Amino acid sequence: MATLTVPPVIPSPREDAKKLHKAFKGLGCDTKRVIQVLAHRNSEQRSLIQQEYETTYSEPLSKRISAEVRGNLKKALLLWLHDPPSRDAKVVRKALTSPVVDNQAITETICSRTPSQLRRLKEVYLSNYHSPLEHDIENQTSGDHKKLLLAYVSTPRYEGPELDSLMVEEDAKLLYKSGEKRIGTDEKTFIRIFSERSSTHLAAVNSAYTSFGKSLEKAIKSETSGSFMSGLLTILRCATNSPMYFAKILRKSMKGIGTDDSRLIRVIVTRTEIDMQPIKAAYYSRYKKPLTHAVKSDTRGHYEDFLISLLGTDY
Repeated sequence: MATLTVPPVIPSPREDAKKLHKAFKGLGCDTKRVIQVLAHRNSEQRSLIQQEYETTYSEPLSKRISAEVRGNLKKALLLWLHDPPSRDAKVVRKALTSPVVDNQAITETICSRTPSQLRRLKEVYLSNYHSPLEHDIENQTSGDHKKLLLAYVSTPRYEGPELDSLMVEEDAKLLYKSGEKRIGTDEKTFIRIFSERSSTHLAAVNSAYTSFGKSLEKAIKSETSGSFMSGLLTILRCATNSPMYFAKILRKSMKGIGTDDSRLIRVIVTRTEIDMQPIKAAYYSRYKKPLTHAVKSDTRGHYEDFLISLLGTDY
């Protein structure tokens, strides 16, 4: 599922720390060496390297990278240093505390995570930033989007494969009655069902909804708007086909004039150790072009090298 590749024989953390220190010494940074080391170590190995580097050289590795590397490569490397839950917490914290709250980053991160991933995100968030995630969501977001986020991060959900077909049919009817069959939308019902039901259940509701002559996704688009709509669509799309959801996000980040590098980095870095292989397959299936080719055409230099190192070879 992951695309991260590590060498068959892993150097010790001390050896890797020495290689990185050597890459930073002198005039200019040997960025290629930095990428060769960090892009091919898993989260546990990266943690040990950082501990060894700080112990040996009395400086956090992240601080040295910040001083030696610039631009999008620096952003990607600094995010990559963290383990998956710490990365998610970092992304959400930055999005919540920016001068202009980044609802896109918050929605894509929170609403695409499984219950177990959200539990770890909340634990790390509280530990690192000394504030409950729910507290910051309450203070920094608004409206139905806020209500959806709070319900989604707070509600325990079962993630097994079992289904109650009667409940599926009932939920499909409730969503239809709460949206298209009334004047105005009953947002509370949408929030309750989307935050309480498992992915397997929501995927089944999505199929059942077609009996009303319209897809649930189209109903959401016609009945809701803004960040609330994006949150509902993210939850639904990840329930029905998570790899395709991320493939489409990557496509959007590179489509048109200019590249949304923050979005591109966020998806590639956070999914490399989880499910980038099926995302690559979904991208090729949808757009008839390898994801690596798209990334190469939209990035340059060492930034390109690092992202391609994370993505691995074409399947």
